[in-house]
Amino acid sequence: MDLLTNFPINKMNHLNHFIYGLISGLILPIAFMWLYLNRFYPADLTFIETIKQLYPGMILGKLLLLSIMPNLMLVFLFYKKDSFKIAAGIMIGGMPYLISSFFML
Repeated sequence: MDLLTNFPINKMNHLNHFIYGLISGLILPIAFMWLYLNRFYPADLTFIETIKQLYPGMILGKLLLLSIMPNLMLVFLFYKKDSFKIAAGIMIGGMPYLISSFFML
């Protein structure tokens, strides 16, 4: 009987870990893209203006692929620590960037 009462709490705990990974998987590529553009892009434009300038070309697709790399490093780290739900959330969070970069190449 004790197993049935603890099941919903345990399930919500796993769901929370997945959501933490999903949120970090969605935010980390944008943060890395902002850091990369501020450091290496030669123009004195804001982040949004730079994205608007890069949008019609192939460069934005390559930048999106580059911005997924920190996600892959985090997925590797969390798989090594046996945190599979967080790693799955990070991987799924990076999928929109991966799919959109394939359409821009």
